[in-house]
Amino acid sequence: MHTNSTKTAAELFVECLENEGVEYIFGIPGEENLAFIDALLDSSIRFVTVRHEQGAAFMADVYGRLTGRAGVCLATLGPGATNLVTGFADANMDRAPVVAIAGQGATTRMHKESHQVLDLVNLFKPISKYSVNVLEPENVPEIIRKAFKDAQAEKPGGCFICLPENIAGSEVTDDLVPLKVQGPLPAFPNPDKIRQAADVISQARHPIIMAGNGVVRAHAQEALLRFAERLNIPVSQTFMAKGCMPFDHPLSLGSVGLQAHDYVACGFDHADVIICEGFDMVEYHPSLWHPGKDKKIIHIDRSYAEVDAHYILEAGVIGEIGSSLAQIAELASPQKQRWAGSLRESIVRELQDYADNDSYPIKPQRILNDTRQVMGRSDILISDVGAHNKRVFGLVIDFGTSQSPKSTQPLTTYLCPSRPGHPALRNNFASSLLLRT
Repeated sequence: MHTNSTKTAAELFVECLENEGVEYIFGIPGEENLAFIDALLDSSIRFVTVRHEQGAAFMADVYGRLTGRAGVCLATLGPGATNLVTGFADANMDRAPVVAIAGQGATTRMHKESHQVLDLVNLFKPISKYSVNVLEPENVPEIIRKAFKDAQAEKPGGCFICLPENIAGSEVTDDLVPLKVQGPLPAFPNPDKIRQAADVISQARHPIIMAGNGVVRAHAQEALLRFAERLNIPVSQTFMAKGCMPFDHPLSLGSVGLQAHDYVACGFDHADVIICEGFDMVEYHPSLWHPGKDKKIIHIDRSYAEVDAHYILEAGVIGEIGSSLAQIAELASPQKQRWAGSLRESIVRELQDYADNDSYPIKPQRILNDTRQVMGRSDILISDVGAHNKRVFGLVIDFGTSQSPKSTQPLTTYLCPSRPGHPALRNNFASSLLLRT
């Protein structure tokens, strides 16, 4: 029992999470994180118990993607923590902010072989932006602040915190409090780079835009739309940016990312300038859409471009995406005609080919066409990974703009195509439904 002038490190830990604006923690209680679980009893944070730690990591992943704030997941030591790895690695690779917390055996037994005690910090280090062990209770405020700052900074990703049970139960003084929440603001683009990009676009004959997930993270969908309309340039979007450009817009070419040579890929073949906005190489490798290395590439993002032989830049504009697009659009000369009009007609025709197909077995294209007809503009389709997701990403028409579903939208419909008997659906879907209630 601690006195009124002290509190446990676990209680300080929870105070720091509240200070970061954490609403939910997804996870499974265990012996080594019980002090943390007890500290949550008097907290505003809602603990969502899942069936499997992998589900906790994926739920934190999706929470981070939809809100832009770090989702938090919790596991106990050993196999509990290792079960987080797949979902955590997915979040880190797909640029979703996540903070994972795992209980651990006491520090008094970490120097030797001990039941279920693994070197979790080094296990998570290759798949995280920051991986740390809490070895002193007084370090909790700094560790929490750094984890959330790193997780949410561009490019966002995963941070891992290992909390040994004896540290969690240690007492600290009440004057130890959370640190002020602060983070960097997006930089303003360099005017010289703005002019350089505008000159390249003005001289282009067949420019094309590839919008990536960075556009969604930066909430730059409207800026993208105004940029495309002002300069009369067709827009494709990666799978992770799907929805940032409505398909019913005459400049939209739909989604790009299938390794098959589809109609959208033909647009890249014909283009002389490719404008990559918020694009990340993990979304669609440049060797697939720029095999000949003969096109001019413009990179517009909040982060500098990754190095790749197929991604050599003609111009790179680093800074706030919306501001960059607006400034470039003011200086660049618009295209006199829509060179990709016939290409869009072919894409639309392909989508409509199976609209009235009554053959049996029913075609996936017909299922997806009918699905799109009954779904509203704010409804969300989530696809499992498998052969069917190629159809989903390529053939489901997106009419709305990518945005976070709000809890005030109780009529939003969620549809999740999945492989039969998939364990991820069986283990995790019940937990997802619990969160929405």
